Amino acid sequence: MVFRDRKDAGQKLAVVLEKYRDNPDVIVLAIPRGGVEVGIEIAKYLHSDFDLIMCRKLQYPWTTESGYGALCEDGTVYINEAALDGVTRSQIYQEIERQQREILHRIEVLRGGRPLKNLEGKIVILTDDGIAMGSTMRAAVAMIKKAHPKKIVIAVPTASKAAIDHFSKIVDEVVVLYAPHPFYAVADAYEKWYDVDDEEVLRLLREYRG
Repeated sequence: MVFRDRKDAGQKLAVVLEKYRDNPDVIVLAIPRGGVEVGIEIAKYLHSDFDLIMCRKLQYPWTTESGYGALCEDGTVYINEAALDGVTRSQIYQEIERQQREILHRIEVLRGGRPLKNLEGKIVILTDDGIAMGSTMRAAVAMIKKAHPKKIVIAVPTASKAAIDHFSKIVDEVVVLYAPHPFYAVADAYEKWYDVDDEEVLRLLREYRG
């Protein structure tokens, strides 16, 4: 294990992002729910703005453990055609509708119903607790690019080499602390790993703001 938990991972990642400290153009965007504590620790250290970007994995009908794409709050969709594995177009549309409802729920509950902060001209540091397949991160990057930021930095505690190679081609900078080979799962980098619920996200946000 490399990190005790998501807080520890965020603190270690923040130090590597030192050059962005006290820069008024920086905003840290975290993908809920797992990325929230990581993002808060980065934003606290950098003294930067912080927000949540709502993106959801498109899951197979037969399992919630993996997916074939992702959907973001502005309607941006990424589909990995090679990973569809027999999923029909009808099932894809149904899943998009299901995740749209979940995104609306998260905007209301976790962001108080307000829109995402303005990203134009900003240095966006996009974070999560790790990158496995990368579908959610791909959709998030595509959404952020539409907002015309000055720079996009992906900063995550752990990711595969393949993910690092891919994202290095489509964003300005990629920062990853731990990239094991072979890469099996994000959870392998953490001593304490668990699914984060809405209540914990709200608690983390209250502590951060108050």
